[in-house]
Amino acid sequence: MDEIAVRLGDDGDAEEALRSLTRWVHEDESLGGRVRGRILADAAPEPGSMGTGFDLVQFAVGSGMSAAAVVVSVLQWRSSLRKPPGLTLTRNGVEVHVSAELAADDEALRRLLAALDTDGDGSPR
Repeated sequence: MDEIAVRLGDDGDAEEALRSLTRWVHEDESLGGRVRGRILADAAPEPGSMGTGFDLVQFAVGSGMSAAAVVVSVLQWRSSLRKPPGLTLTRNGVEVHVSAELAADDEALRRLLAALDTDGDGSPR
């Protein structure tokens, strides 16, 4: 089972946005139900604080499914929003921040997909 983590920027209600993203990916027919998501707290709260709540969603990708297909679904969700948040995608130790500028650059998105669709050693899957 492969995993992709998605962390949203600090704009707005992250927990509700993560729930929306999880629903979007689960309902994406192109993924055929082969992806499961769970919302997690990224780190333990500082001593004496209540913590920040939920910080990221982690998608477990079934065998035979390309990580790129999940990333495309995440980017489609982001572009469907009136005010798209910044987000960070992490897979196999590769972390990519998606800003509004990057999301509008087709060539940059192709490089992002290629980077995230590799094994931990940088070789293509």
